[in-house]
Amino acid sequence: MTATPDAKPRGTRLPRLARRRQLLSAAQEVFVERGYHAAAMDEIAERAGVSKPVLYQHFPGKLELYLALLDLHVDDMVARCRAALDSTTDNKQRVQAAIGAFFDFVSSQGEAFRLVFESDLRNVAPVRQRMERSLRESADMISQVIQEDTGCSSDEAHLLGVGLVGMAEVSARYWLSSQGSIPKEAATQLMARLAWRGISGFPRTG
Repeated sequence: MTATPDAKPRGTRLPRLARRRQLLSAAQEVFVERGYHAAAMDEIAERAGVSKPVLYQHFPGKLELYLALLDLHVDDMVARCRAALDSTTDNKQRVQAAIGAFFDFVSSQGEAFRLVFESDLRNVAPVRQRMERSLRESADMISQVIQEDTGCSSDEAHLLGVGLVGMAEVSARYWLSSQGSIPKEAATQLMARLAWRGISGFPRTG
């Protein structure tokens, strides 16, 4: 295969973890550009500047490579949400920080968010489980705060958490698809105002 313009030079020996990061970075570029089905291990190896045997030493197949990349970004999304909730004890600011976490996620890392929210493999069980984990764990964290601070039952708090996460995700993706016609900070504040006007209607008991 002829080297692509973005191919990395071969021959450099890297520590295992550094090589793994390099391969994941190359795979992300290809998966985002082509989608899972059209992506080829040949192209990923070429993009990373390694031979296919080196790629297969780290990842036994394309699905395993995709799942490793998906795990990386799901962990990132969940960590962003956790950091947002831990950043303050003021619930109004928490809402804005949590919404901002989704806007930050979709606007970072070259549209890697598509792997988490728009995968063309969502019908494959291991992929679907990871996509669901991103939203479930974020919603669980938010619902815990809601339940602690209101008189809502566990089920009610969880439903509210799912609703807030869904709103944050969909609005962030729409904002990005509209090419950011509204500045990110303004878009975050707008959606945070909408969310806060709803959630603040529940009396605080905690």
